[in-house]
Parts: sequence; structure tokens; C-alpha cells
Amino acid sequence: MCTAVKYISDGFYFGRTLDNDTSYGEEIAIAPRRYRLILRDGGRTIQAHNAMIGAAVVKGGQPLYYDAVNEKGLAMAGLNFVGNAFYRAPCGGKDNVATFELIPYILGLCATVDEAKRMLARINITDTRFDSVMPNAELHWIIADRNGAITVESDENGVNVYDNPVGILTNNPPFPQQLTNLNNYMCLSPRPPKNNFSDKLSLQPYSRGMGGMGMPGDLSSESRFVRAAFTALNSPPCKDCGSSVGQFFHILDAVAQPRGSCQLDNGGYETTVYSSCCNADKGVYYYHSYDDRAIRGVDMHRVGIDGTAVIRYPMLSGNSIIMQN
Repeated sequence: MCTAVKYISDGFYFGRTLDNDTSYGEEIAIAPRRYRLILRDGGRTIQAHNAMIGAAVVKGGQPLYYDAVNEKGLAMAGLNFVGNAFYRAPCGGKDNVATFELIPYILGLCATVDEAKRMLARINITDTRFDSVMPNAELHWIIADRNGAITVESDENGVNVYDNPVGILTNNPPFPQQLTNLNNYMCLSPRPPKNNFSDKLSLQPYSRGMGGMGMPGDLSSESRFVRAAFTALNSPPCKDCGSSVGQFFHILDAVAQPRGSCQLDNGGYETTVYSSCCNADKGVYYYHSYDDRAIRGVDMHRVGIDGTAVIRYPMLSGNSIIMQN
């Protein structure tokens, strides 16, 4: 269960929560321009591409990205889409791309959402596995730039690309249903409510925030979609990067999962393993973990992005408490 958000402030910001009951050793990974992208199906090798930075599990030197942004300001994240995601065997007449290759492939070769749309029209997302141990994750994706966003869902009907005017993605149900569900909440407002109940009664707000009464507060993916959309779309722009990054993490806090609120069948708890915010204009990836709320940052332009090897930074964790006395 996860939530991804696009936010336009003093620049373009993109990030997500990663919600799970365990960590898989996520790192901040920079794939420089000459890191070889080797596609399993067809054996194609891409020798030169856009550099990118994001959160990934690195296996055998290959970053398996959860979310990333490239040097041109195009961002992408994969979120769970269990029970609806469907991948196909490699086929002729298409660009066959395995699900774990999709983020670096799109970000490596595209600079804008429009370019990504044209590329996706030629792509068959395949069921090729990374190895015999790791099953394919059942995902759908959000791709965003400063000017727009799309949602990509590969189901039994094929690869579907939807315009995403909200700039939000969570999990099930499929994206068109998430958009339709927003109609149920058109009465929500950040402003005080007016009395539409009856002109025979003198009804008045008795508290601040009552314009948001009726907003769902549970942690289901449909409710998180509504809450993230309301929070992000009503969030005013900030004057500088520091304020924007802080505001972005407050937006994500509206859908964060504290331990104990979502218990799984195995007795464990789903939590927000990490939250991220990337300044897509500058290529700086910010994050904090569940146990360490201090915001860390990695700037891909402070390292050599013309190299050939993936550059890795461990996600720092542990409680950072600063005493003032």
C-alpha cells in the first residue's frame, strides 16, 4: 500500500510513501548516463541515456527502482496493484520491457510525459522475472513532469494509459474508478462550510476545519487517494525549496501509516517504511524513514553522472532526537 504525489510549488516536486510490513534494504541509487541498461527480452542494450536518481533495491549491481526522477525532470513511481496487474509473454511487433525494467527504461529515454506516452504505445510489459527467487511485483505506475501526469496500468485488456489530472496514485481500484469516486467528495472544502441544510435553521460552524467534514480517514487505498488529492490540490505554493520540501512531507503525513493502525494476517503491521520527496528540477532526492524523521538529501549532480556504475547511498534509519537542554 503506497501513495504517490505530484506538487507544483516554487518548482516541481514528486514523491511517495512506501508502505509495507518490512524493508527490503532500500537505497538511494543513481544510475549515471553510461550505466548499461540491458533489457532481458531481446537482449537489447542501451549504452547512453538520461541519468536518474531514486529509491531502489540493488541486486547484482542493477537498481530495481521503486520511484525515481531523471535529469530532465521526468518522475515515475510504481505502486502495488495486486489482483489487477497482468503482464504478458514477450511478443513480436512490440518493445518488450519487463516490469522491473520499466522505470529505468522510460526515464532513461524520455524527457516529458508526452514522450513517455508515445513510447508506451509501443511497449509490451512482460512477465519476465528478474530471477527465480523474486516474483514479479503487481504494479501500476504514475509518470509526471511539471506540465502533466499519466497513470499506466497493464491488465488483461492490455497496457492502459490514463491522463491523471489529480497527480495522485494509490493502489486499487483501477484508476478510472478512483477518479469517479472523487465525485462523492465534491462538497469538501478548506474553507468554512455554508448552511445548505435548511434556510429554516440558523446553523453555524462551531470549529475550524469543518469544510473537510466527510473526508474519509481510514487507510484504504481509495480513502488515501481522496485524502492525498484534497491535501495536495489545496496546498498553496511555497516561496523556496526548503519550505516546499517541508510542505511536501506534511502532505504525505496525511496518508502515512503509524504502526498499529493496519494489522496484517500474519500478525505484523504495515507502516510507512519511507517517505520521499524529489526536487525534480534540481535532481535532489529527499527522504525520511519510519524510525528517523530527520530529512536526508542526495543530490545526483554532486557526483559524476557520466559514469558507468550505479552510485549507492544507504537509507539512514534510527531515531534522531536533538535535545535542546
